[in-house]
Amino acid sequence: MTSPDTAQAADSPAGRYAAYRARTAANGPALLDFRTLYDFELDAFQIEACRALEGGSGVLVAAPTGSGKTVVGEFAVHLALTGGTKCFYTTPIKALSNQKYADLVRRYGPEKVGLLTGDNSVNGEAPIVVMTTEVLRNMLYAQSPTLAGLAFVVMDEVHYLADRFRGAVWEEVIIHVPDSVRIVALSATVSNAEEFGEWLHEVRGDTAVIVDEHRPVPLFQHMLVGTRLYDLFVDTGKGKDRQARLNPQLTRMAVEEVRRAKVNQGRRTGRRRAPRPQRFRPPARPDVIERLDRAGLLPAITFIFSRAGCDAAVLQCLHAGIRLTSKEEAEEIRAHVELRTSDISPEDLRILGYGDFLEALQRGVAAHHAGMLPTFKEIVEELFTRGLIKAVFATETLALGINMPARTVVIEKLDKWNGEAHVDLTPGEYTQLTGRAGRRGIDVEGHAVVVWGPSVEPASVAGLAGTRTYPLNSSFRPSYNMAVNLVGAVGIERARTLLEESFAQFQADRAVVGLARQVRKNEEALEGYAKAAECHLGDFMEYAAMRRRLSDREAELSRERSSARRAEAAKSLEHLRPGDVILVPSGRRSGLAVVLDPGVGRRSDGPAPLVLTVNRSVQRLSIQDFPRAVEPVDRIRIPKSFSPRNPQDRRDLASTLRNKVPDDVRERRRTRGDAAADDAEIARLRADLRAHPVHGCDKREDHARWAERYHRLDRETEQLRRRVEGRSQVIARTFDRVCAVLQQLGYLDGDDVTAEGRRLGRIYNELDLLTAESLRAGLWDKLDHAELAACVSALVYESRQPDDAAPPRTPTGPSQDALAAMVRLWGELEAVERDNRVSFLREPDLGFAWTAYRWAKGDELDEVLLESDLTAGDFVRAVKQLLDLLGQVVDAAPENSHLRKTARRAMDAMRRGVVAYTSVG
Repeated sequence: MTSPDTAQAADSPAGRYAAYRARTAANGPALLDFRTLYDFELDAFQIEACRALEGGSGVLVAAPTGSGKTVVGEFAVHLALTGGTKCFYTTPIKALSNQKYADLVRRYGPEKVGLLTGDNSVNGEAPIVVMTTEVLRNMLYAQSPTLAGLAFVVMDEVHYLADRFRGAVWEEVIIHVPDSVRIVALSATVSNAEEFGEWLHEVRGDTAVIVDEHRPVPLFQHMLVGTRLYDLFVDTGKGKDRQARLNPQLTRMAVEEVRRAKVNQGRRTGRRRAPRPQRFRPPARPDVIERLDRAGLLPAITFIFSRAGCDAAVLQCLHAGIRLTSKEEAEEIRAHVELRTSDISPEDLRILGYGDFLEALQRGVAAHHAGMLPTFKEIVEELFTRGLIKAVFATETLALGINMPARTVVIEKLDKWNGEAHVDLTPGEYTQLTGRAGRRGIDVEGHAVVVWGPSVEPASVAGLAGTRTYPLNSSFRPSYNMAVNLVGAVGIERARTLLEESFAQFQADRAVVGLARQVRKNEEALEGYAKAAECHLGDFMEYAAMRRRLSDREAELSRERSSARRAEAAKSLEHLRPGDVILVPSGRRSGLAVVLDPGVGRRSDGPAPLVLTVNRSVQRLSIQDFPRAVEPVDRIRIPKSFSPRNPQDRRDLASTLRNKVPDDVRERRRTRGDAAADDAEIARLRADLRAHPVHGCDKREDHARWAERYHRLDRETEQLRRRVEGRSQVIARTFDRVCAVLQQLGYLDGDDVTAEGRRLGRIYNELDLLTAESLRAGLWDKLDHAELAACVSALVYESRQPDDAAPPRTPTGPSQDALAAMVRLWGELEAVERDNRVSFLREPDLGFAWTAYRWAKGDELDEVLLESDLTAGDFVRAVKQLLDLLGQVVDAAPENSHLRKTARRAMDAMRRGVVAYTSVG
C-alpha cells in the first residue's frame, strides 16, 4: 500500500517528472521524439541545451536572432506535455505572446494551450500557457492556484531584464519561482552570458550555459554609396592567414562622393561669385528599394528612427510608382486586408487612412511603427511573413522580438533621437537591427546595408558590424508594490534576503573595482578642468556656483508663476474684440492673427477665439494656445461681408494684416517685461554676479564652459562614490528605505501588511503608491465614469511633448479638482520620499486627460484624434494602458463600492471602436 506522503510526492511536479524519466529511460529519450516534430536537423547548441534540460538542469541559451533558440523553449513544452506537468511560456510583449500562442495551438491543439495577457484570458488552466512576464509575476505574488503542477518556465527574450522600466519583473520571476521549477532562459547574444549564468546557478541551482555565436544564415555587410553597393569587408590572405578587413575601395569611393558633392571651383556659371557647395543628398528611398530589387535583395526592412520618416518613405514609394507585387499577389493582399478589417467601420477606416494603407500594401510596401493601429501592424507582419510585402519601413521597435525576418536590413543613419539628444547606435542595437536579415530555410545568406552619408565613416560601420555582443546589465530595484507583496508573503527579513539574491546585487559586488578605478580617473580629470577654469581676476568656481544659484532661482520662479500666467491669459482673452490683432505666443498656430470672433462662452474651460492667421488659416484657438496673457498689438477693420469660408476674403484680410501691423511688433513682444525683474533674490544674485571680480574677464565664457564641465563631472563622480560606498547590501538598503516610506504612510505595520497595504499589493503600476493614496483619500469616489478615466489616465500616460509646451487641456468640474488634488498629493509623497532618500514617483501627466474624457463620453474617433494630435496607434496604446489600470482599480476598490462600479463603467465605455478591434497592446 502506498503511504499518503508517497502518494503526495508522486503527485508533485518533481514526482511526475521522475516517473516520466523512468518511462523514457525504457522507451528512449524524449529528445528523439521531439526531433521528429521538425523537418530540419537540430543544431549542436540546440541538442546540447535540450539534453541539459532533459537531464534535470535549468538552461540559459544565448544565441543570435534567428538562430532557433526558441526550439529549446519548445522542448520544455514537449517535456511538460509528455510528463503530465505544466509549462508557462513567458514573453516580454503581448504581440509575441499572441504569436507564440498561435504557433503552439497549430502544433498541439487549442485544448492544450492557453493564453494570459492583459487583454486576453484563454484556457488559463491548460498544461501549456503563454503569458507576458508581468502576468506570471502577479500570479507568484497572489500565490495563484494555477501554479500547481508547474514544472517549467520558459523566459523568452530574457535580456529584457536590462530594460530600465520593466526589467525588474524578470528578476522577480527568476527569484520567486519555486525551486522545483526549471527555468529555460532564452537570450540574444550578450558578452556576459557566463556572468548571468553564474547568477542563475546561484539562485536556481544547476544551470547549463549554452552560448552560440554562429548565425545559421551568414550575414554579409554592405554600404550603399549613392546607388552603388559595396561590400564592407574584403578577404585578404589565404588559408590560415585569411582575414576580413575594411574594403579600401569603399573608403576611396566615400571620399570621392564627398568631393563630387562639392562645386567644381574651376567652373563658371556666368556669375562672378562661385556657386554655393551642393548639399549632399542621400539616395531617394524609392531608388534604394529599386536598387535592392535589381540585386535580388528583397524583401527588405529599412530602419528609420522616426515614425514620420516611415510614413513619408511609403508615400515617396507610392509617388514614385513603385510596384513590387504581381497582379495575383495584389489580389491576395486585398482579400487578406479586407478580411482582417471587416470589423472596423467604414468611417473609422477613412479616418485611419485605410485607402493609402491598402494601396501601399498592394504594391508590396508598408510602414511599421508604434503609431499605427495595432490591427494595421498585425496585417503588415502577417503579409510580410507570407512574402507578399517586399519593403517595410520600420522604427527600431520591430527589432524587439517579433518574428519578421527579411533577406536584407537597411539602416539609414547610425544615430537616433532618444528623447533628449541624438545618440549613436550601440553595437548591441546594431546587432539587434541587422539580426533580422536572413530567413532560415529560405535565404542562403542575409544582407545588412548601411546608407552612406558624409557623417558616416566606413570604419565606424565596420566597428559596429565587428562587435557582435553587448553586456546584460540589471535594472532591478525594489518597488512599493513589490515590497508589500514580499513582506506579506515572507516577512521583512526574509524579503531582504531574497532581494540580496538579485542579479543587480550580484553585479554590484563585482563592479566595485571598476567603479573605484573610474572615480580615480574622474578625480584626475577634475583637477584638469579646475585648472582650465582658473581666472587671474578671482575665484571662478565661486562665480560659477553663483550663476547656477541664479539659474535655479529663475527656473523656480518660472514654475511658481506658470499657473498665475494661465489665469491671466484666460482673463485677457475675455477682453478681445473682433478686429484685434494679437500674437499667438506658442504652439503650431503661433504668430500674428486677427480676431474674428472672441468666442466667449463657447466652452466651459474658457474663451475660444476664432482667428485668421497671416497664413490665411482660420482657426479656433483655446486657452492652451496662450501660456501668458495676450494684449492686442493693433486693430484692423473686418469688412461686414467677410466670410471665413471664402478663400478670397481670407487672402485679402491676411494681406491687410501683414501690411498694417508694424515690423517691430515681434521685437516689442519679445522684450516686453522681465518676469524675474521684481524678484528680490534674483536681483541680489544678479548684482552679486556683476560685482564679482571675474565678471569683467574677457575670457569669462571660456572659463564658464570648463567650470560647467567640472560641475557635471563632479556630480557624476559623487554618484560613483556613493555607489562604491554602498556596494554591499545596496538592494537591501533600498528595500529598507522603501519599507520606511510604507511604514510612515501606514501600509506596513512591522512585519504585517495593513488593509491599505493589501490594496497597494493589487496595483502594478509605475505610480503604484500615488494610485493607492488617491484611492485612500477618496479623490475619485464622486466622479462619473468619464471623469474617472481622465484622472486615472494621468497615472499611466507620459507625454512626448517638451517640458516647456503649453499646459494640456483638462476637463472642468470635479475631475479638474481631482487632478489638482492628485498633483498636490504627489508633491506630499515626493517630500516623504525625499526624507527617506528614495525617488520612484514621477509627477502625474495630464496630457491624455481630455482625450480620455472625450473617448469615455462617446465622442467620435476623428474628433478625438484631431484635437489630441495623437496617432491611432498611440491613442489605442494609451487607452489600453488606462484600461489595465482601471481593471486594477476595480480589484483594489472596496466590494460593491460606487468607485468599483464607476471603474467598470469607464472600462465598458472605452472598450469600443478602434480600441476593441485588436487584442494586441
